[in-house]
Amino acid sequence: MRLPKVLEAVALAVAICFSVGASSPNGRLYDLDHRLMCTCGCAQLLGECNHVGCTSSTKELSELRTDIASGMSDQQIFDAFVAKYGATVLAAPPAKGFDLVAWIAPFAVFAAALAGTILLIRRWGGLKGGKGHPAGLTEEVVLDPAERERRERIRRETSVDAGAEGGLRDE
Repeated sequence: MRLPKVLEAVALAVAICFSVGASSPNGRLYDLDHRLMCTCGCAQLLGECNHVGCTSSTKELSELRTDIASGMSDQQIFDAFVAKYGATVLAAPPAKGFDLVAWIAPFAVFAAALAGTILLIRRWGGLKGGKGHPAGLTEEVVLDPAERERRERIRRETSVDAGAEGGLRDE
């Protein structure tokens, strides 16, 4: 009887902790500055730019704080930054239009490589004993006289003994 009450109290405490962090301006600032890139050329997130004296990150963070304080929505802030700094200011491309290719292409390439690997392994699995003979052929192959003579000449010239034939026999 006590366990349900304890679980309810824990769930309520967790919900309160998450909702307090989500509604604070610093939490929103942290979320947004990690979804934007610094424009100084460091290729770091805006909130993580660690260049000493970086004027770009200082200016952009100030703009971001001002936009948050003015009550702009996240999308409005992103649109304003894109209008001012270009689409490269976004840490992740939007999942629409041509930018959707940036999201789909890695998964499509991985799927194609996986399918190709599976087909290759299946093809290799169809070879009998790894000797290079297709599975449908028997190990005993009847050779025509010209081929038999050619193999015999190769054996004599290379001093390979007759036992290294790999299951082929002359008839």
